[in-house]
Amino acid sequence: MGNIFQVFGNNVKHRRKELSLSQEDLADAIERDPRTIRLIEAGTSNPTMKTVFKLSKALKTTATQLLAF
Repeated sequence: MGNIFQVFGNNVKHRRKELSLSQEDLADAIERDPRTIRLIEAGTSNPTMKTVFKLSKALKTTATQLLAF
C-alpha cells in the first residue's frame, strides 16, 4: 500500500478508466489543466478538498470512495 496520495491517484485513475474518460475529459469536467490530473494520478499532488469533491462529482462517486485505502 502506498501513501494516501498514491492511493487517491490510483482510485481516480481506475474510476476514470471505468467511465472511459481521458485525462483531458476529466480535467475539462473539473475546470483544471490536464497536468493536474496527471500529477494526481501519479500520486505526486496534494489536491485541495475542493478538487477532491469536484473529482468525485465528475467521476460519479464519493470522495470517501476515492480516498478509500
